[in-house]
Amino acid sequence: MNNRKEENVSVWTKEKLIPKEELYKPGKRNIKLSIGLPDKGNVVEYRVPLTPQSVEVLVSQGHNVYVQKGAGKEANYSDRAYAESGAVICQDAAEVFQCDIVLKMSPYTCDETDMMKGNQLLFSPVYLSLMTSEFVRKLMRKKVTAIAFEYLKDEHGASPLVQISSEILGNISMVIASELLSSIHGKGVILGEVTGVAPSEVVILGSGTVAEQAARTAMSMGAVVRVFDDSIYKLMNLKARLGQHISTSVFHPKALRKALKTAEVVLGAMPMNEVPNVIVPEDMVEGMKENSVIIDLNIIQGGCFETSRITTLKNPTYKMHGVIHCCVPNLESRVARTASIAASNIFTPILLGIGQSGGVNEYIKGNRGFCEGVYLLNGILTNRDIAKTLNISDTDINLLLGAF
Repeated sequence: MNNRKEENVSVWTKEKLIPKEELYKPGKRNIKLSIGLPDKGNVVEYRVPLTPQSVEVLVSQGHNVYVQKGAGKEANYSDRAYAESGAVICQDAAEVFQCDIVLKMSPYTCDETDMMKGNQLLFSPVYLSLMTSEFVRKLMRKKVTAIAFEYLKDEHGASPLVQISSEILGNISMVIASELLSSIHGKGVILGEVTGVAPSEVVILGSGTVAEQAARTAMSMGAVVRVFDDSIYKLMNLKARLGQHISTSVFHPKALRKALKTAEVVLGAMPMNEVPNVIVPEDMVEGMKENSVIIDLNIIQGGCFETSRITTLKNPTYKMHGVIHCCVPNLESRVARTASIAASNIFTPILLGIGQSGGVNEYIKGNRGFCEGVYLLNGILTNRDIAKTLNISDTDINLLLGAF
C-alpha cells in the first residue's frame, strides 16, 4: 500500500515538473510608420538624416516618409530625388511635425516644439551647453520619446554616430587647418613637409578616434605630431594602432606650454559625451605663434580652451591673441553628403527595426544600446546628465519600461 502511494506521489511530482505547452500570444508586429524630415530652419546645418536611397528602402517596406521642401539641398539631394524615391514633399515644417517619427541633424528649437502633435518619437543631437529647461519641459508636456545621438549605442556597446562623426572630424579637421594656415587666411605655411623646410607641428589633445584620424592625416602630409592625453594606456594603444613614430605626453603643464609655443595647429579632440577635463588656459594661448590655428572639436561640451566660443559654418573663425580659432560644433557639415550617407546608414536599420518590433516601446525593451539613447520616455526625463545640468528631476528608465 505504501509503495503504491509513493508511486502516485512520484508520478504527480514528475507531471508538475514537465514543461507544458502554452498558447502563444503574438504581439503587435510590422506596423507602418510615418517618418518626417524637416528642413534645418534657422540653424546653419547642411546634413540630412536620411538619403533618397534610404527613403526608397523605407517606403518599400510600407512606411510613409515626408520631406520638407529643400531639406536635402545643401547635401546635394534634390526634392525630385526624394519624390522619385517615394517621399511626399511638404511645403512647410508644420506638416512634417505631424509624423510619428521626426529626425533632425541639429537640435530642435522651442518654436518647433509648438508644431509637434505630441506622443511622437524624436531623433536629434543634444547640445548640453545650449539646452534649456524651457525646451525640455515643453517636450515633456508633449509626452514625446526623444533620442539623443550622443548617447545612442549599438549591440556592441559602441556609439555609432559618435564613432562615425569622429572619423569624419578627424579627417576634415586637418584639411581645414591646412586651409587656415594658407596665405588666404593666415601665415602662409603648408601643413606638412617640403624638402629643405622644417615641417609644421601639430598638437592634438586626446587620443580617441578623432585624434587617431587627425594624426594619420597630419602625418601623411608630413607634419610632426604630438599627442597629449591623461592616460598612458590610451597613448600606448594609439601608438600601436598608428604603427608609426609619434610623440606622446601626459597632460603636464610645462610640457603642454612648451609644445603650444612651437605648434602651427592645436586640435581639441577629447572624447565626446564627456566634459573636457583639461582646459588650456588663456595665458598658454597668448604664448602661441602669431596666426597659428586652434580647432576646438569639443566646443559643444564646453571646449578645451579658455578662449573658445561657439562659431558657425558661415562664420567659422575669429582671432584672439593673434591665434585663429575655429569652434564649429557641427563641422561634419563641411562634407554634408558624406556625413548624410553615414548617418543614414545608421538610422535606416533602426527605423526598420521599430516598424518590425511593433513600435518604439517594444524596440526600446529589446535593444539595450538604443535604450541608452533615450532621454525622454513618453514625456518623462530619463537622462541623468540633462537632469543635473537643468536641475530637473529624472526617473530611471528601467523603472518605466515595465509600465509601457
